[in-house]
Amino acid sequence: MLFSHIADTHLGLVQYGSNEREEDVYDVFNQAIDISIKDKVDFVIFAGDIFHEPNPSGRAIIQMANGLKKLKKNKIDSFFVLGEHDQSRIRGTPVPYIYHNLDFSKYIGDGKPILYKGVMLAGLDKRRKSEISEYEKIFLNLDQSAENEFKETKHKILVLHQGIAEFHKYADDAQSTDLPKNFTYYAMGHLHDKDIKEFNHLKGPIAYPGSTELTTSEGIKDVKKGFFEVDISGDEAIPKWIELDRRPQFSFDTDYNELTKTIDEIIEKISGLTKKPIIQVKIQGKDVDADHVQAQIGRLNLLALECKWKVITKQTSDSSVFLDRPNEIEDEIFRLSENALGSEQDANFAIKQLLPALSTDATDQALEIILEDYKKFKEEETK
Repeated sequence: MLFSHIADTHLGLVQYGSNEREEDVYDVFNQAIDISIKDKVDFVIFAGDIFHEPNPSGRAIIQMANGLKKLKKNKIDSFFVLGEHDQSRIRGTPVPYIYHNLDFSKYIGDGKPILYKGVMLAGLDKRRKSEISEYEKIFLNLDQSAENEFKETKHKILVLHQGIAEFHKYADDAQSTDLPKNFTYYAMGHLHDKDIKEFNHLKGPIAYPGSTELTTSEGIKDVKKGFFEVDISGDEAIPKWIELDRRPQFSFDTDYNELTKTIDEIIEKISGLTKKPIIQVKIQGKDVDADHVQAQIGRLNLLALECKWKVITKQTSDSSVFLDRPNEIEDEIFRLSENALGSEQDANFAIKQLLPALSTDATDQALEIILEDYKKFKEEETK
C-alpha cells in the first residue's frame, strides 16, 4: 500500500505581484497530484496550509477542487487537516470544509480516528503553542485507541500541522515526547524544509515533506521542493521523497569590486534554463555606486523572472545589516511586523487578516476580528 504525504501547498500565494509566481504554486501542486495518480497511490494526505490565506481567491479554490476531482476520478481518496493559513480568527467555516461537505476529500482534523483500507488515520488542526495543552487528553485517547480499538491495525498514521522542537528551535509547539507513541508514521506540515527523524520512544518516523514551493517567508535560495510517497506494505512506513520541477531560485554573494565578474558568471549559469529563474544578489562593500549596480543588475532582467539586489554594510558596533533596496513592500512589511511582534502567526494576523479589512474601511469586520482574537486570548488566560 502506498500513500502521498503533501504539505504546505499555499495555493493562492502571489509573490512579487506576479501572475507567473501564482501559476508556479499551482504547477507544483498539480505535479504532486499527477505523480500520485501515475504511481497509483492508495490515498493522499494534505497536512495543512492548503491555502495561503483563510479567504483564498476563486482561482485557488478551483485549483484545489480540480486536483481533488482528478484524484476521485482515479479512485484515490484524500484526507486533510487545517494549518494556520487555512483558519480565520473570525467566526466562519474554513474553505477546505467545502471539499469535505461535497465528498471530494475527508476532513480528519478533529482528533477522531477512522479506519480506511485497514489503516488507522487521525489528525489535528494547527494550534498555537499556548493551546497545545488541549492536545494532551486527545493524544492520550489516540494512544489508547491505537492500543485497543485499533490493536490489530498494522499501520497508524497521525497527521499534524505543528512545529516539533527537535526539528526547529523557533517552532517548538511541542516536543516529540508529547506525541502519542503508538503511530507508525507522523505526517507533518508547517515546517517548510524537508526533514525526517526517528525516535526510540515512537514507533515510526516524524516526517516533514516541506512546502511544495518557496514562500515569501523562506526568502530566495537554491533548494529542492517536493513531497513524500510512503510505502506501508510492510511492517514499517518507508517514505520516499519525490522532487518537483519548480522554477529555479538563486542567491549570490559578491563584493562590490567583483560585481561585473559575478554578473558574467550568473548569466553563464542561467542562460540555458527552461524557466526564467528568480535571482537575488547580495553585494558587500562601501562607497557603492547605485547607478553602476543598477546597470549591472539590468543585464539580468531579460533572463530572470525577478531579480532583487541588496547592498549589505556591516557596522562594527552592532554588526547590523542595512539594505539599500528592500524586497517587495508587502514582504518587507510582513518581515518588519514579524520582527516587531516576535511571531509569524501574530504578524500573519496583523498583516493578512486585520490590515486588509482596515485598508478597505471595513471597520465592522476589523472590530469583529479583534474581538474574536481578544476572546480567545481571555479564554487562554483563564486556563
